[in-house]
Amino acid sequence: MSTPNDTTLSALDEEGAPTLARLHDQLVAAATADHLLDVAYRVVDSPLGPLLVAATEQGLVRLAYQREGHDAVLQTLADRVSPRVLHAPRRLDDAARQLDDYFAGQRRDFVLPLDLRLARGFRRQVLQHLVTIDYGQTQSYAAVAAVTGHPRAVRAVGSACATNPIPVVVPCHRVLRSDGSLGGYAGGLAAKHALLRLESGAALGSPRGKPFTL
Repeated sequence: MSTPNDTTLSALDEEGAPTLARLHDQLVAAATADHLLDVAYRVVDSPLGPLLVAATEQGLVRLAYQREGHDAVLQTLADRVSPRVLHAPRRLDDAARQLDDYFAGQRRDFVLPLDLRLARGFRRQVLQHLVTIDYGQTQSYAAVAAVTGHPRAVRAVGSACATNPIPVVVPCHRVLRSDGSLGGYAGGLAAKHALLRLESGAALGSPRGKPFTL
C-alpha cells in the first residue's frame, strides 16, 4: 500500500481549501439567515500590526490591537455580547476598506455604525464625545472632562480612553495630557504617536499625510 507523498498531500490541501471556504461561507450565510450570528469578526492588516475588527448587527463593537490578545478579546465578546461569534470577513469589508483608506491618509472620517454596548455610563458619554473631535485636532483629558459636565473626572476620562473598545474609529488617540504629553494608549505610545503624526501631516495639506512609521 503506497503512502501519499508531500506533493500529493499538498495537492489535496490546495483542492480542499476552496471547498472549505465555500462551506464556511455557507455556514456564515445560514447563521445570518437564522439570526444565529451575533458577532462577526475578521483580522485586518495595518501599519500598526494586525487589528481584530468585530461587529454586531447594530454596528462595529470592537477593534483590538494584537498586543491586547485577539483570542482574549474574542472570549470577552463571547462572554459579554454573545457566544455566537464567527469569523465572517465579508461582513466587515466596509470597515476594512475604510481603515485601509484612513491609514493611507485618504480618509478623515469613518462612516460606520457603532455599537457601544461594551462601554456604559460615564465611559460611554466620553466615547460619544470623542467622535466629535476633528481629524488632526487634539483635546486634553481635562477639557474632555469639562465638556462632559464632570470637570473633576479627569482620571475617569483617562480610564474611559484606556478601555475604549473601538480605538482608531473612536479616536481616543486625540486626547492628551494637559502638558501635551501623550498619556496612555491601548495600542502603545508608539502607535498613538504614529496616528497623531499621520493626522497632523494630512491636516497640514499633504493628501496622504506623513509617511506612516512606528
